[in-house]
Parts: sequence; structure tokens; C-alpha cells
Amino acid sequence: MDNKIKAALIRSDKNNIWHPFTQMADWLNNDPSVPLIIDKAKGSYLYDVDGKKYLDGGASLWVNLLGHRNKKIDEAIKRQIDKVSHSTFLGLTHVPAIKLAEKLLEILPSNLKKIFYSDNGSTAVEVALKMAYQYWQFKNEKRTMFLSLRNAYHGDTIGAVSVSGADLFRSRFKSLLFKSCFAMSPYCYRCVHRKNEIKFPLNAKDFKDHNIQLGCKGECIKQVESILIKNRKKIAAAIVEPLNQAASGMIIMPKGYLKEYANLCKRYGILLICDEVATGFGRTGKMFAVEHEDVKPDFICLSKGITGGYIPLAVTATTNDIYSAFLGKYEEFKTFFHGHSYTANPLACVAANSVLDILKQDKILQKLQPKIKYLERKLTELSKHDKVGNIRQRGVMIGIEIVKDKKTCNSYDHKLKLGAKICNDIRKHGIIIRNLNDTLVMFLPLTITNQEISAIISAIKAELNNLLII
Repeated sequence: MDNKIKAALIRSDKNNIWHPFTQMADWLNNDPSVPLIIDKAKGSYLYDVDGKKYLDGGASLWVNLLGHRNKKIDEAIKRQIDKVSHSTFLGLTHVPAIKLAEKLLEILPSNLKKIFYSDNGSTAVEVALKMAYQYWQFKNEKRTMFLSLRNAYHGDTIGAVSVSGADLFRSRFKSLLFKSCFAMSPYCYRCVHRKNEIKFPLNAKDFKDHNIQLGCKGECIKQVESILIKNRKKIAAAIVEPLNQAASGMIIMPKGYLKEYANLCKRYGILLICDEVATGFGRTGKMFAVEHEDVKPDFICLSKGITGGYIPLAVTATTNDIYSAFLGKYEEFKTFFHGHSYTANPLACVAANSVLDILKQDKILQKLQPKIKYLERKLTELSKHDKVGNIRQRGVMIGIEIVKDKKTCNSYDHKLKLGAKICNDIRKHGIIIRNLNDTLVMFLPLTITNQEISAIISAIKAELNNLLII
């Protein structure tokens, strides 16, 4: 692209646009050549207006599932455009949404029987929260609280923020939020009690003692039980990101923790919401994260990869028991009064149908398993680096926590913006990844190759070597 045209575009962006999750003072003051203007994409790569290609190591904020410009998805959307691009879903229906619901219910946990469509991850969570809250009203119980975890992230709308346990996302809006209880996060690397993973299930005598003690005896899960015991008649639902608290730096749950969490909800009669917005559709190595520990929640929230990163779509799946509570006479007003203009958009639904067909027909998850093993080997090598404190991986979701001192686990001063600097420098290698503070995040498409995995790890290692003098 001509340099003058490019400079004009960058000026226009800086004059007119407010970017999400971006400190705009930094954006406005950075080197004029730094902003990338993306022009096109193919496979695992994004191309800027100058034709330079970048390996999309963050899957375009975790949505790209099967590579950019997937031929089958492209063609499915084009065919649908020739029919209808959108019609309301209030009182009408259409074939792509009907077919998608059928396909989803075939692969979701067997207790989930109903599909409610919305637009994005936050709204999928809002739907589940409101359904759970309203459900208990129909059961003549006043339950106004929710249980979540510290470090949890469930979206940016007010309800989703209310059950998000990361202060960074909720502290500014505290007076707007409804009441939620938070148990400690199963963040083994930074646990105040120990740094080794706890193994679940705990034995019976450990579960009877709910006091915090020195030495890890599963304090994280004991806090969950303590809160449930104290508030079992007040809590409408418990919500959890199964296996991975992704937006807090890829905090991977110890094996068995999710099952224990689900068992406690069942024991104390609490509805369980599993937020699989990030983890769904193969990212953990299985279709859904709950499959790893045979968990059957009352709600599953889906979005991101559901359309392969093409068009916004979200799903809240729930049980017949929840659904039936909303059935009644017109004048009872039991209707679930919630919906969006673009609910079940036909273009999005055909994209999602195509994604599910590709996953099945092309045996994507089977082909993914050796790639996950290869990724594990490369990360094991990287973990020996002096500046790598902890590497957390589940499937193709990875967090690499950078530390100043490997022995003490001491972090760098946040003023250095080290994680952001590393990610910016990695672009010189033709790689795009993002950071969550000083944790480097890789979130890979399922169609990534071993060669592309190696290129990302090599670029990270090269830039980490530059930190040895800091």
C-alpha cells in the first residue's frame, strides 16, 4: 500500500476509533508504523495492507477455529446470502437454526435438551443467569446470589461482570453489580498454601474440615463447599469456566477439581452453569471441556469458535426441567422475556452448521491429538528457560507466565509492560499473540500445523533471551 494512504488510514483510526481493552493513550502515542491494518487472511495467517503475513497465534481473540477463509464455510455463507441474510426469531423460525439445534444436542451432554440463541459470550452467560434466577421464582424460592471463582471472567455485560471474579474487570462497576460469592481460584502456581497441584478427589476427612490450614489440603474446593453450606438457600446458581480460567492467564484447574465442583453443586441443590465460551468446540482436545470429567451441568454457554470466527453467534443450552418451569398460560407471564435483534441470524447458523460438519467429517479432533502432544514437547523445552515461571496448557490453550526470578516466582514491575513489549517484539518474527499482564497467551486454531507451532515457540524463545539482561 502507498505510504501516504496507509498514514492517512492510521490517522483516521486514531482520530475516530476507540479500541476495546486498549489503553488509548498508548495507542495514540505509539510509533506510527506499529498499528497493523489487516487486509486479508488465509489458513493460520493474517496479511496486512503491505502484504506481510502474520501467524495468528491468538486465533483472532480465540474465535478462529478451522483457519481463515475455510472454503466450506465460505461457500455455506454465500449460499445462504442468496436466500435470506436475516429475519427475526421472535415468533418465526428458519431451517439453519433448526438444523443447528439438532446437531448441538447430539454432541452436548445428554441432559441438555433445549437451545436458546443469542449473540456473544457475554449474552450467553446473561441468559443462563436470568434463566436460573427466574427458575427459582417459579419454584417459590427467593434466590438472589450466585457463586463464582476468583480470577473468573464471564464477559463484559453487567450480569456477566457481577459473576466475574477478576478485580481488573469489576472494581470500577462495583456499585452496579448484584451480589455474588467468590471462592478462591485453583491457581496452583500462585497458591498461598502450596505451589504443587492438589489431586482430587480429596479423602473424606479432608472434606469435613473447612478451615484454611497451612499446607494444601484442597482449600480452594473447601471454600466452595463452605459457601454452599452457608448460602445454599440463597444461591440461584454456581458458574465456572470448566478446566481453564482463560482470561486470567490460562489458569488450568487441577485434574478432578471440576468434577468435585459439580458434585458439590449437586449435593447442595445448586444449579450449575458451565461457561464454555472459550473452551468449547475442541480447544481442550475434546469437543467440550466438561467431557474430560464427565460433568453434566444445568447450563452450558457457547460462543467464540461456534461459527469458526466468521459471524457472531452464541448458545445457552439447558435442561427440560429448566425449560418446563417457564411453561404456563399467557396471562401468567412466565415467558422468558429476553432476546436480541440478531438472535439466530441465519448466516451465523449456517456457518456454525458448517463448522460442526467439518469437525465431524474431517475428523478434526482425532487429527488434533498428535499436534497437542507435539505442542506439549515444545512447551516442556521452553519451560526450562530462566524467565519462564510456569507454563499452563490444556489442548491448544496455553499460558506462559514470565517472571523476573524463577526460584522466587517474583514478577516484573507492571510499569515495564513486559508482556505487551514481548508480544509487540514477536511481531518482527511474523507472529501475533497477546498477553494477559506478563502471561503470554497462545490460543491456536485446531488446524494449526507442527511447523507453525514450532515457529511460535521459537519466536517466543528468541524474545525471552533478550530479557536475560533485565
